[in-house]
Amino acid sequence: MIKKHLLTRSVMLVLVLISMLNIFGTTITETGAKPLPLSLRTSKFIFITKSRTAVAYNFANEALPVNDAKVNYKLFKTLRKHDFRTVQSNILHRKAEKWFPIIEPILKFYGIPDDFKYIPLVESGFKSGRSPKGANGIWQFMPGTARTYGLRVGHGTDERLNLRKSTIAACKYIKELYGEFNSWTLAAAAYNNGSIKLARAINRQNEDNYFRMKLNRETGSYVYKLIAMKAVIEQPKEHGYQNYFFLPPAPQLLAFN
Repeated sequence: MIKKHLLTRSVMLVLVLISMLNIFGTTITETGAKPLPLSLRTSKFIFITKSRTAVAYNFANEALPVNDAKVNYKLFKTLRKHDFRTVQSNILHRKAEKWFPIIEPILKFYGIPDDFKYIPLVESGFKSGRSPKGANGIWQFMPGTARTYGLRVGHGTDERLNLRKSTIAACKYIKELYGEFNSWTLAAAAYNNGSIKLARAINRQNEDNYFRMKLNRETGSYVYKLIAMKAVIEQPKEHGYQNYFFLPPAPQLLAFN
């Protein structure tokens, strides 16, 4: 009787131990199987790998050449220069949120692709400083070009510093460049280098694809900078920008016609 009682208690103890192991095993398995939050599974920054290509990037809906190692290298090198690890500041995002609501409707009104709003970020960082060559304002107009497109410059007046008027002038200039080159990418390059120099380069090289042309260092990297700026502004977290602040646009500047 005593042996039978001991056997029964032993069996019950074994069953309890097995049950406890199953409970703990289930808990561990479920915890281990639970997927990590996206924020923990995704890298904070973009890391360049050989598998990444430029196919996902474009300027004004004009795609970059696919499977071109040189283009990929230049693009991702430029992206690295604009990610948070390098820049260590959210100031460009704050400026974009402040001034883009003023620039965007003007671009749309004149039929200019939205991507051209990144030119002031690349040209001037939305600063109205004068360059050593004499360009001024956020669109960095030279005095002669500014006058050609309706801006008053001289005698104590410089409308290159007027955001609304200078943006309208930029739209007129960009539209004319597109009419000459029939490409928004080339129009952007010509905005930087001048239409005469770009036209000569096209004729000399018998090549009208910006990404395959041999241009001076500044113009050759110009559109890449625009694309990189677009990427970090539109997809900030992918490039390490976790937080930035919204500054509302000045209401008196919103009207443009």
